[in-house]
Amino acid sequence: MTCLTGVGADSVHLVFRSLSLALAGVARSPSPSPNNPAGPPLLRPRDTQALLAFQDPPMEKSELELDPQQCDYHVDRQILNEQALEETGQRSRSPKSFRCTPPRCSKAIAWATLQRFLPILSWLPQYPAREWLLGDLLSGLSVGIVQLPQGLAYALLAGLPPVYGLYSSFYPVFVYFLFGTSRHISVGAFAVLSVMVGSVTEALVPSDSFLGPGNSSVNVSARDAARVEVASALSLLVGVFQIGLGLIHFGFVVTYLSEPLVRGYTTAASVQVLVSQLKHVFGLDPEDYSGPLSMIYILLDILWKLPKSNVSTIIVALVASVLLLAMKMINQKLDKKLPVPLPAELIMLIGATAISFGVGLNHKFGVGIVGDIPAGLMLPRIPDHHLFKNLMGNAFAMAVVGFAIAISLGKIFGMKHGYEVDNNQELIALGLSNFVGGFFHCFPISSSMSRSLVQEGSGGNTQIAGAISSLLILIVIVKVGELFNHLPKAILAVIVIINLKGMFLQFSDIKSLWKSNRVDLLIWLVTFVATILLNLDIGLAVAVGFALISVIFRTQLPHYSILGQVPDTDIYRDVTEYKEAKEVPGVKIFSCSATLYFANAEFYRQALKEKIGLDVDFLISKKKKLIKRQTWNAKKLPKGKKQKKNNAQKVSLDSSRSTGVNVKIDEMETGNAMEDGNAAKSVVSEKGSSALTLETLGLPQPNFHTLILDLGTLNFVDTVCIKTLKNIIRDFQEVEVNVYLAGCHGTMITQFESGNFFGDSITKGHLFVSIHDAVTFALKKSGSRTVKTVVATRM
Repeated sequence: MTCLTGVGADSVHLVFRSLSLALAGVARSPSPSPNNPAGPPLLRPRDTQALLAFQDPPMEKSELELDPQQCDYHVDRQILNEQALEETGQRSRSPKSFRCTPPRCSKAIAWATLQRFLPILSWLPQYPAREWLLGDLLSGLSVGIVQLPQGLAYALLAGLPPVYGLYSSFYPVFVYFLFGTSRHISVGAFAVLSVMVGSVTEALVPSDSFLGPGNSSVNVSARDAARVEVASALSLLVGVFQIGLGLIHFGFVVTYLSEPLVRGYTTAASVQVLVSQLKHVFGLDPEDYSGPLSMIYILLDILWKLPKSNVSTIIVALVASVLLLAMKMINQKLDKKLPVPLPAELIMLIGATAISFGVGLNHKFGVGIVGDIPAGLMLPRIPDHHLFKNLMGNAFAMAVVGFAIAISLGKIFGMKHGYEVDNNQELIALGLSNFVGGFFHCFPISSSMSRSLVQEGSGGNTQIAGAISSLLILIVIVKVGELFNHLPKAILAVIVIINLKGMFLQFSDIKSLWKSNRVDLLIWLVTFVATILLNLDIGLAVAVGFALISVIFRTQLPHYSILGQVPDTDIYRDVTEYKEAKEVPGVKIFSCSATLYFANAEFYRQALKEKIGLDVDFLISKKKKLIKRQTWNAKKLPKGKKQKKNNAQKVSLDSSRSTGVNVKIDEMETGNAMEDGNAAKSVVSEKGSSALTLETLGLPQPNFHTLILDLGTLNFVDTVCIKTLKNIIRDFQEVEVNVYLAGCHGTMITQFESGNFFGDSITKGHLFVSIHDAVTFALKKSGSRTVKTVVATRM
């Protein structure tokens, strides 16, 4: 692109050579204002005139093939500072009025509110049964078939009897069908939340508390009943937190869980799930551990007891793993040919149960089985409120994690199928699902990725598929559940482990993040390690805290640069990155990649000193020291003695030739001649300290006359930012350098005004709309200024 304007030209010229028609618009200049009778400064009638030259492109060349370098554009306008821009654009200074409109009640508003709270009322009356019903029916059956084994398996993760996994796959799913806004996610038992529940139940209800007489055996039924109480109370609390966050529109809380954090957390949770299932794979009974490092202790205990493993259980687990993986591979190979994927988990459940019952794996070979699964539904019961105080922290962590996973999947499917998922309503829907489930002996639930993919991939269009899957689970609970009494626990453990394949693949994030973003990699690793070592609840808190701290550090240590002009353009870039970008003579342009606020203000000042190569604080201290010494020398003279006018030799100083008149600092500091005192008194008393310039004092002068601060990255202004900018402008004015600000957004101007940034010494004339405006103004001011004669006394 060729631009016809250099920084010293009168205006910025932009020429388009795209079409052959020339347009010229002449904008009338604003009328004079009381503060500026002549109209806005530096504005003429042609300030907003745009000249566009057009040329018809060749017919054989597509518009998409146009190269930007084939197009120039030309804009002719005056330099604009903030004061001129406000008068030209007629900025409104009237404060915005916040009127509190009283709520109105009508049938339409009431119906809309009810539809927003109960989304099924908005989509069910318009449900296209002919197009969608068959797909939802097949999808619901497919999801139910997958949900049955997963519900049984994830109950073991939660430390509960398998039947409670079926309860958690029925009641919450039906509630979400009424209140959810996502049409494709499948809610129910989820591995990560199940292992979080298991860590709580095992910590609060350890098996050691239910040892029989003589510490011979554990009273399993009493222990399981106590753990169910804990899990139900936990589900109720999770629901309360999620409903509360949804009602106060706190759905944005999930934005603090970045993708690397969530993936690192779920990967660590999958490792904990794997470790928790090893006891069922090897047929061992390790000790129960809770709290930090509990997973390490459990793993060491399993390794210590490995010689006592049940060989039959290991064989069952290995055979089941091979068969399950083989069926999943068949599903992948024949994905396009099969109308519905093979229900691998269900086939495994039925086959393993039949073999276990026929062979007698439990009483002949000691293979652990599920045991009694009661038929029918249990009566609702209010959870024990005395447990709430011990579950608050874990419940909040589960509420956030469960919502984060569900909303992530919901947003993905919503974008794919073109509908909107309401964050706050999703919080309320999940909260009601967990809240109601707490009364029906359920543990906390969320959305499962594997089941959601099955629901969406098998033709599901709405949550009718979820309702059908919950009805299928209901049939199993009422009639079929007791048939799975002889199901080996090793089969359920294998189903859990095989379904973790997708989470284990997230270890590849380490390689990709190493290449793309090291900070995100650090967040991933810290989250993973903290979750492994400190358990799921504390690990999540550490991960979120570290992620927020990383944001603070990234704003504290941004990229600072000196900008130079790209030749023949009004574009300024970092001179270390762009070889052709050259610094403008006499002008330093300082840029920061982050906003300026209290956490990085000191780093900003320090980086400014280093980049421009000038220690302004040292120069100011030297100047003040010399002025103070000359003032002291002047006061030592007798009061009646008058200075003769011809004693002071006047020297004409040219600003471009400072070396010929510079005075050595050590000569000033001696001050042992009476003539020096008389001269100092003359300058200090008659001209004041402002007449003592760096040149007359013999101090080194900066090699630039203007400093421009690029504030285009500013997105908020605090008091420290205002104070820092004021100090920078004041300090550089002390060393005879003009400071201008460039690129501020309109909202930042309002915040500057609120913070009393503008005054007598700093006006809106110091603030320019772009860097190029500031550079052009600085060069014109420097070039048009007449050479002034500075009166000084030769020392």
